[in-house]
Amino acid sequence: MTKSEEPWHPEPKREGERIAKLLARAGIASRREVERMIADGRVKIGDVVLTTPATVLKNLSGVSVDGKLVKAAEPPRLFAFHKPSGLITAERDPAGRPTIYTALRNALPRGTPRMMPVGRLDLNTEGLLLMTNDGGLKRAMELPSSGIPRTYRARTYGDVTQSQLEDLMDGIEIEGMRYGPIDANMERRTGRNQWIELTLTEGKNREVRRVLEHLGLEVSRLLRLAYGPFRLGDLPRGATAEIPQKEVERFRKALKTPE
Repeated sequence: MTKSEEPWHPEPKREGERIAKLLARAGIASRREVERMIADGRVKIGDVVLTTPATVLKNLSGVSVDGKLVKAAEPPRLFAFHKPSGLITAERDPAGRPTIYTALRNALPRGTPRMMPVGRLDLNTEGLLLMTNDGGLKRAMELPSSGIPRTYRARTYGDVTQSQLEDLMDGIEIEGMRYGPIDANMERRTGRNQWIELTLTEGKNREVRRVLEHLGLEVSRLLRLAYGPFRLGDLPRGATAEIPQKEVERFRKALKTPE
């Protein structure tokens, strides 16, 4: 029997999931950070140091990180946080500047598990920042392929027309970087000052500021109003509000989840 005539057998279905995905879902860290932890020898199964993030497990029984057993993953939770301007979206800052976690220590309910930001907001950008305990949900929401719209409001100074803003729907290239379609509309204008609302789906680093500055505008204030179906609303600056579990589950099931 030739190779082409050999009977075909389906590959056995993989039981379980990669440990990096399980640890991310358990809120230990993002998948990328978990992979670094494994490379550094910080993750064990029993007494055996793990050497590859591709290890497939049914659950996290017996898995430890830095000598501490990992608890079973909690259901995905999602908090809306009104990030004030002047905070770094990071766990720590080498320059000693205050981070979002400085504010979150008092803003989150006591006993809340480790929360990770969904995407980032620049130091001087304020508004809606979603926080989750689920690394898989975080990653899926951040990927441009998920197509989740983000809406911002910018206070700008300079001369711009609605026609110029509408041209952004065709995308724009700035210094070799291509930005996808942006739905931008003039909200109101007083002299050369105007508020502009923008909705985009990619969320590249400093995208809104770079695009508006490319149009010759100075951005004096930038707020994120919405991330997908979740809106900032009247949430006070520096406060958090947990999104109901039913809404989180409904959103998660409808989300394009990466493998």
